[in-house]
Amino acid sequence: MKLLKMRDVMALTSLAKSTIYKYIDTEGFPKQVKLGSGSVAWVEGEVLDWIEAKIAQRDAPIMERGSA
Repeated sequence: MKLLKMRDVMALTSLAKSTIYKYIDTEGFPKQVKLGSGSVAWVEGEVLDWIEAKIAQRDAPIMERGSA
């Protein structure tokens, strides 16, 4: 299991820091793991799963999108 720091998550998703935190609350983006005082990271597999789900959602037929 690999942990990603914010800069790695930003590079992987092409999202801004503020957008990542917003998406945790609104888009089902994976929550960060607290590593210590002021230090957090994300589980790489969870971030990759989120990206794959977004791709699958994009590729789903239009009728399925409305029910997701």
